[in-house]
Formats: sequence, C-alpha cells, structure tokens
Amino acid sequence: MLLGIGVLLRLPFPFFFPGQLAARVEHPGLMAVSYGALAAGTVLLWPGLVVLAVRIGRRSPGMALWGGVLAVLGLFARTFHAGVDHLAFQLADRQGAEAAARFVGDTYGAFHVFSALNVAIMGGWLVLAAGAWRARVLGPVRASALAATAALPLGVLKGTTPLSVAAVAGLCLALVPLGVTVLREGPAPGRPTVLRWSLTVVAVLALMSLIGRAG
Repeated sequence: MLLGIGVLLRLPFPFFFPGQLAARVEHPGLMAVSYGALAAGTVLLWPGLVVLAVRIGRRSPGMALWGGVLAVLGLFARTFHAGVDHLAFQLADRQGAEAAARFVGDTYGAFHVFSALNVAIMGGWLVLAAGAWRARVLGPVRASALAATAALPLGVLKGTTPLSVAAVAGLCLALVPLGVTVLREGPAPGRPTVLRWSLTVVAVLALMSLIGRAG
C-alpha cells in the first residue's frame, strides 16, 4: 500500500528524470512523501515475501527458494536506487533542477554492482508468482496479479505510468489478502503486549533518527 501511495502521488508529473527533478523543485513536500513512501514500502515488503516463500516452500521448495532470493535481491536494488534518487533531489534543491538533470544525465549509465540485480527486480516476481500458483498458495488471478509486479519500472528517478499503477494494484491484490489471512491465523497478542511493542518500536525509531542526524 505504501508503494501505491508513492506511485499515485507522482502520477501528474513527467516520467523521466528531468520532469521528476523539476517536480521536486516545484513540489518538494509532495515528492518527498512520494519517494519516501516508495522507499519505505520497498523495504517493508521483505517480510511479506518471506512469508509467501515459506508457504510456497511447503509444496515447491525450489521455486520458493529461487523466487524468494531473487525478489529480495530486487528489493535491495530498488533501495539502492532510492538512495540515488535522494542524492539527486538534494542536488536539485541546492543547485536547481537543470543542474541536477545535467549531472544525472551525464552519469546515468555509470556502472554499479547493483546493475547485476536488474534481472532479479523483474524475474523474482515471476518466479514467485509461478511458485505460488503451482503450490496453490494463490489462485490463478492473484498469481497473475503478483506476476504483474514485474512491470513496475526500475531505475533512478522514474515517474508513474498506467503500467506502474497496474503493477502496484496487482501487488496489493496478491499480498494484502494474504497478509490479512496471516494475521487471522496467527495468535492474537494481548493489549499490554501490543502497547509494549508499539512503545518499543517508537523509541527505537526515535533513537535511530537521532543517531542518524548526529552522524
């Protein structure tokens, strides 16, 4: 759902990086929320992928292993792209969209180790979808919806297209009902436990934020 928020917020702006950088200068708060939601959603997907892979592994361990590994590696690559996006936005904030666009354009094809994971970004979803259908974890409609996630554009400073919206909608259709099922099947924690863990998470996040700013 965080991915959906990120994708929809940048829908009005041009797809390629000059338009995204110009949108950052003109609408800094909106673009910060959009790219932040997409980055957070990417990171928070990994537990869902692990749960899905475990369920697939009960009947199809090979596809569960390869699909899970490829999909998580793809999340790593997208997180790297999010870091590059952040750097480009900081450059646009300080030197303007045109200067930032020139810099990004001059360095866009530069090699980095995560370039090798571009295949994983797309292929992981396809293997997981095939495994989920084969293991009867997802029906044919939801498995096809999961496979459609492979169509989500990859790379640096990408905007939104109708295909992007369809890809994220497919991801939600496949995984949100699975998440609800997992929550219903698991043991329900008591209110004190929920409160204790909530306070712990807030405190840890606040501490990490302070440490990050100090660094």
